[in-house]
Amino acid sequence: MKCRHCETELILTLIDLGSSPPSNAFLTKETLKAPERWFPLKVLVCQKCWLVQTEDYLGADYLFDSNYAYFSSVSISWLKHAESYISDMIERFSLTNKSYIIEVAANDGYLLQYAKEKQIPCLGIEPTSITAKAARDKGLDIIESFFGVKLANKLLADDRQADLMVANNVLAHVPNINDFISGFSILLRTHGVATFEFPHLLELVNNIQFDTIYHEHFSYLSFTAVHAIFEKNGLQVFDAQKIATHGGSLRVFAQRKGVGQNFINQSVSDLLNEEKFAGVSTKEFYLGFQNKADRIKNDLISFLIAAKKDNKIVIGYGAAAKGNTLINYAGVREDLLSAVVDKSHSKQGKYLPGSRIPIVSESILLEKKPDFILILPWNLSEEIKEQLSYAKTWKAQFVTFTPSFTIS
Repeated sequence: MKCRHCETELILTLIDLGSSPPSNAFLTKETLKAPERWFPLKVLVCQKCWLVQTEDYLGADYLFDSNYAYFSSVSISWLKHAESYISDMIERFSLTNKSYIIEVAANDGYLLQYAKEKQIPCLGIEPTSITAKAARDKGLDIIESFFGVKLANKLLADDRQADLMVANNVLAHVPNINDFISGFSILLRTHGVATFEFPHLLELVNNIQFDTIYHEHFSYLSFTAVHAIFEKNGLQVFDAQKIATHGGSLRVFAQRKGVGQNFINQSVSDLLNEEKFAGVSTKEFYLGFQNKADRIKNDLISFLIAAKKDNKIVIGYGAAAKGNTLINYAGVREDLLSAVVDKSHSKQGKYLPGSRIPIVSESILLEKKPDFILILPWNLSEEIKEQLSYAKTWKAQFVTFTPSFTIS
């Protein structure tokens, strides 16, 4: 396989997670009767541009189909993050009701609803019909499509250039990263700004966040790689911020190369130097990750087997993609984890891909009173613990496995 950005032959492996179904391909009672399609899940490292990427097996149209069931608005903390973002961008870039915001991967309107509240004209681009409908139900203008050069040129021809473009947690989901970034350089106004948020590769490696690896993520992004990719495709990075979301992410600010009006912040060179010091541009940085992931996998299996022997009840919480990666890599099935709770009504009554563990409503916790609640979306563990604090009345304990096995 060749690098998605620079076409260098890929020979360095970060991790091999065997094979699994796509992490968001949830099953229904009907599809339980049919075979599932499993695909290899292997991550490679380009030793020229240092883009970390999954091996090619699936296209975006297969992964993000009409049944894609991830709704951003399920997380209260993520809604607060989105509302704060809109306020910050309005203040920093003096946005008004004469400005225009475009969000790529608008999902269910979790973010643009706050732009609409501020009476700032906006457009969402969202390829999955189920979430696009939810956004339209909020009164938002949505184009149901994947984003790239073709769509950017169409919107440009319709005089729909943007003062602000938003791309939160989508850059990793893009198979053709060059085409995607080039679209931003086309659609931004001369003074326009684009922001991108994505999990930081440095955090993924340092904190063994291997469960954030799944087929829907085509890339795992260092600032080193992103900076080079943007430059190659017509964008200039002028600021970078570390944010706490998804276990440690970056918010990167970019403008059109050659015409942008923002001075380059010291944060850009600081972050490049931090990654250089960490060794992101060396082979050694990526070695040993597989063994660390295997330790977490073995800890999970050992815990679940011990709990079963002691007649303890374990129920999972959060039918998130990262949980599916962990469960399928560890080979966990319903005999060790009887159910997984999820707040999203679109997932309840379905089954996890691969493991086929049932997804249920929160009422099961009061019914079964489990001894342990296994939190699968560990990045939301504090929010979930607060939400489920009532479980402490029967002395339930919360369990997470990333970056290490903890019981609280």
